[in-house]
Formats: sequence, C-alpha cells, structure tokens
Amino acid sequence: MTSTVPATTTRTAEESGLQAVLLDMDGTLVDTEGFWWDVEREVFAALGHTLQESWREVVVGGPMSRSAGFLIEATGADIALEELSVLLNQGFEARIEEHLPLMPGAARLLAELHAHDVPTALVSASHRRVIDRVLTALGAHHFRLTVAGDEVPRTKPHPDPYLLAATGLGADPARCAVVEDTATGVAAAEAAGCRVVVVPSVAPLRPGPGRTVVKSLEEVDLRFLRSLIPTHEGVRGIRGVLGTE
Repeated sequence: MTSTVPATTTRTAEESGLQAVLLDMDGTLVDTEGFWWDVEREVFAALGHTLQESWREVVVGGPMSRSAGFLIEATGADIALEELSVLLNQGFEARIEEHLPLMPGAARLLAELHAHDVPTALVSASHRRVIDRVLTALGAHHFRLTVAGDEVPRTKPHPDPYLLAATGLGADPARCAVVEDTATGVAAAEAAGCRVVVVPSVAPLRPGPGRTVVKSLEEVDLRFLRSLIPTHEGVRGIRGVLGTE
C-alpha cells in the first residue's frame, strides 16, 4: 500500500495485540459538543426557558433520549420528547452544514490508521442521519463500519454499541482501543471490556485501570494505541449480551 503517512512501527496490529480501533464522533473527532449545547439553549429559549450552564455536563455525550428527557424534566418545558428530538437534530444538522471543525489531530490519526489498514469503526450516540452527514467531512473510507445511537437496543452508557462494533470487525473487545471524550462514552467502552483513551471535551476525567487520559488527539498515534495492549494479552471473548441488562 502506498501512503504519504510514515509508518510508526513495522509491527502489525495483530502482532502488537491491538485488533481494532473504535472512535467516538462528537467531541472526539469533530468539535461539535458546543454545537449541541448551543442548539439546546436556542430551542429551549424559544420555549421560554433558560438552561443552566451546570446542566451541560449532565447532557454531554449522552443519547438524545436521555439528554432531551433530562432537559424537559429540569425546565418543565411543555414539549414531547419526540418533538424535541426532531428540533434538536434539525438545529444540529443546520450547524454542521455551515461549518464542521475537526478536532486537532483527528485527520492525521484517521489517515494513519487507514494507511496501516487498522480495522476502525465510528461509534456514536448520534442518530444515523447525523452520522452520515458528518462522514462527508471525516471521510467514510476511514471506517470499516459505523454504529449509530438509533441502531442499537441500548446506546451509551451501555456497552452495546462497542460490543456491536467489535463483533462487526471480528475483534475481541479486550483487544480494542477506544477513543472517547465523555464519561458516558467511557462508561460504555469500559463496560464492553475495551482499553480506553480519554480526550476530555467538556468535563474533566481521571485516569483509571484500563483508561489513559490525554490532552489532545495530537498525543495519539498508532504506536501509542498499540502500546496499550500487550502482545501477550490473549483473547478473552465478548463480554455481555446485546440488548440485555
């Protein structure tokens, strides 16, 4: 394979213990967490309500049903969850059509993973129609599969999306590296048994067992991801059953 991306190591993903890389979208690859909050504030302002800044950490990274449900309950707004979800998705889609900034280091990391033929998946709590729009900017060719929040029985913080992605790539979750930015996404990845790299976007997160925290994607490359999973670490099988507690 010809590539302009320099190889960081001569080992393959299999030889290093790493089988696949699973990437979150909002706040991890694209700088859109602020977009969601701006849209939420605007929609609720039109309904006659002001959102408290402290609520931002509650709704960040969550599935639409949880985030929107929380805001309805917190404000007492007279709107149904389905109607609010439509308004939020429409507002977000309008914003990304105008401008979709990538996080620093995202384009370089995706190009490197693709150049080395590392199985890579996009795993997001956002709905399919939103993901498909964002893929135009990210480059759909960078991902062997994508998982949307409205395509799984339970989305983040449940492990289902990451278990589904690992299964789709034929990988053991214990040998997958996940890159996330929120506590909700980290909880999902850890519940699936994956190694996690955290690049906090809104709320700070601390390192922990199987969890590494970095300041930016610019600190993350293939060599770094391979180092998270030792070569001697064997296959442990898929943890959990999709759609069950």
